[in-house]
Amino acid sequence: MTTVLLSTADELHARVRTGRRAVVMTMGALHEGHATLIRTARELAGDGEVVVTVFVNPLQFGAGEDLDRYPRTLDADIKIAEQAGADAVFAPAVDEVYPGGEPQVRVSAGPMGERLEGSARPGHFDGVLTVVAKLLHLTRPDVALYGQKDAQQLALIRRMVRDLNFGVEIVGVPTVREADGLALSSRNRYLSAGERRTALALSQALFAGGDRHAAQEALRARAREVPVTRARAEALSAIGESRAAADTHAVAKAAPGGPAAVRAAARLVLDEAARLSPPLALDYLALVDPSDFTEVPDGYTGEAVLAVAARVGTTRLIDNIPLTFGAAS
Repeated sequence: MTTVLLSTADELHARVRTGRRAVVMTMGALHEGHATLIRTARELAGDGEVVVTVFVNPLQFGAGEDLDRYPRTLDADIKIAEQAGADAVFAPAVDEVYPGGEPQVRVSAGPMGERLEGSARPGHFDGVLTVVAKLLHLTRPDVALYGQKDAQQLALIRRMVRDLNFGVEIVGVPTVREADGLALSSRNRYLSAGERRTALALSQALFAGGDRHAAQEALRARAREVPVTRARAEALSAIGESRAAADTHAVAKAAPGGPAAVRAAARLVLDEAARLSPPLALDYLALVDPSDFTEVPDGYTGEAVLAVAARVGTTRLIDNIPLTFGAAS
């Protein structure tokens, strides 16, 4: 397969379409995470077409952020896209996407866009949704794919598509990680060897919270399966299962506090990383409802996202994992 490079919407619209068009939107500097998105798009498109967009969107960078130094590697990007199964790379210039300069009318991300990443980077999600809306109109896909590493962005895109009646299916693809757990990101290349070691605390904190959550859910499942009575505990103790009996009894008696324990387990890892050299500077650790990115309360049941953002040196990184509280009734 030879991947075609396109720079204008007219070139893209002139292509003969057969089957589904699947689009993967990127800012370039492609890595294995993007390749996974493209391969998934290839599967969904079947005999149709996969288009990868490469566009560094100035609207989503705030003052003092890394717009100017954001890596531009178009030749390498085309090769990665081709190897992963893309039919075309659409890499428009800024004046192709914004022909009249910065748009006066933009998409507002609303209250969800002001939380977490939106609080740390005011106006960021307005810029993201505006360019996503533009690129959806320019590429006219049947399905568009985004990585779950940017969980809040994915949630907002889904909300925009639903609220504004875009005729496109949105698919989230799980985060791709290095062997040591670090989430793949184009910004990882900014990290020195020492900074990268510190950066591992982001994923380690999430995994610590996830492990705590899994242990709690296992104990709760055991408590549901085994009626807790003094006689039952004594019987278990008599056959050498006193720990199981104690665990079951403790879970049954404890007030629901799963989210608090998950946050505490993750926070412990991040606090330790703040004392490293170089240190990790935490922006936020949050356990949120994925429908609106508000913090979940103790006793919460349902889907959740454990999310973290931090700086190591001059590089800002984000990561998250999905969790489900009270999966079994």
